[in-house]
Amino acid sequence: MNGEARREWFEKDYYQVLGVPKNASAAEIKKAYRKLAQQHHPDANPGNAQAEERFKEVSAAYEVLGDADKRKQYDQVREMASSGFGAGGFPGGFPGGFPGGGRVRVEDVSGFGFGDVFGDLFGGAGRRGRARPARGADLETEVTVTFEQAMEGTTVPVRISGPAPCETCRGSGAAPGTSPVTCPTCAGTGAVAVNQGLFQMSQTCPNCRGSGQVVETPCQTCGGSGTQRRTRSFQVKVPAGVQDGARIRLAGRGEPGRAGARAGDLLVTVHVRPHVFFGRKGADLTVELPVTYAEAALGANVQVPTLNGPVTMKVPAGTPTGKTFRLKGKGAPRRSGRGDLLVTVQVEVPRKLSKTEKALLEQLSEMETESPRRRFGVG
Repeated sequence: MNGEARREWFEKDYYQVLGVPKNASAAEIKKAYRKLAQQHHPDANPGNAQAEERFKEVSAAYEVLGDADKRKQYDQVREMASSGFGAGGFPGGFPGGFPGGGRVRVEDVSGFGFGDVFGDLFGGAGRRGRARPARGADLETEVTVTFEQAMEGTTVPVRISGPAPCETCRGSGAAPGTSPVTCPTCAGTGAVAVNQGLFQMSQTCPNCRGSGQVVETPCQTCGGSGTQRRTRSFQVKVPAGVQDGARIRLAGRGEPGRAGARAGDLLVTVHVRPHVFFGRKGADLTVELPVTYAEAALGANVQVPTLNGPVTMKVPAGTPTGKTFRLKGKGAPRRSGRGDLLVTVQVEVPRKLSKTEKALLEQLSEMETESPRRRFGVG
């Protein structure tokens, strides 16, 4: 990964910018960023320069802390700075500076290590990376489908309101008939060198914000930002067998990136309405099947509902209530084949008996010689 140790990495506490502790999880960092980005987004604060500056600061912090590798590098740089490295000292030796009085160019901390940071001083070759504008934020929405739609697969519409690529300039920020030009400040590299005494730091170009290009004739619709607030509609394909709570990612359908960076993604959470009698355990479906006392005692062939219509299942004689049978391939769709249908037998006890039924059961009771409670030591 290309990345640059910017002067801001020594000077700014990105954790404080986002209002999270240093040991914050990735989810906590993302949540804090999204809240601050929405609060200070230029589209939500037109003409507010202070809000725009705060948005830039928050975006810069998330660009580092939102990337696991960059965050690790940033933490290492901050640790070095706190140990005296950034003040001209060298942790563990060379308290007066560096031998020979040479200047260290800190440009790239990909695979961060002393060999990279001090490459110019000790004969290594630094790798110059181009500053990359922040990727657009992800957006989230929800859809609800029926149990049958979840089993068969379906396509559902979603509508998202918020920042989107400008329809007039198609996200370039330049007026129709014109195009962005190479930034004269950084010559298109997206970064500029800044002398910091012993160090020569590389930081994001303040003129083009790291894109390497500037807009000379801004689009009148979006004011050169390349984005506008509008409602967009998408068709989301829900795959067969989707489970409740599953998330579908639509790449590039989120918020536009800054300065030409790629857009974020749209994350769609799928909710599945419960079925009247089917339940679910992973790829397996479940159903409770009522049978009569006679069917359970004598055995019977009974009809069982499935997704594709009823099938016949044999209930062996003497089947107790709660016994579960597995019907292969009658469950939910999955990547290869289908799951199974788990059929749990529930013996129904009649609530009302006719005189004939009552007389027959009394005869059966008189014929029974052993109590089912015998194993408990009671009658």
